[in-house]
Amino acid sequence: MLRVGDLQRSIDFYTRVLGMKLLRTTERPEQKYSLAFVGYGTNPDHAEIELTYNHGVNSYEMGTAFGHLALGVPGGTTVIAFVTDPDGYKIELIERKNEQA
Repeated sequence: MLRVGDLQRSIDFYTRVLGMKLLRTTERPEQKYSLAFVGYGTNPDHAEIELTYNHGVNSYEMGTAFGHLALGVPGGTTVIAFVTDPDGYKIELIERKNEQA
């Protein structure tokens, strides 16, 4: 789960930039939060990222516990690369070797 300052901005990043799908959303107005789940597919075959927007909170400090997320991606010109999402979370892109059947 990642806490985000602007839910739509984060959905746009994960779907448009990283090519994930918006899997589902949940609104909890009484508890003052909204959720969006993104991923390349659904559990249990694929991991999902839960994006949590706490109403009225536009930013968070990264703290010292979070390192980064890692995603396997088709090969490119480098073995690994990092991108940063709109809230400052680091995402490591790791070259995934072609799997043979």
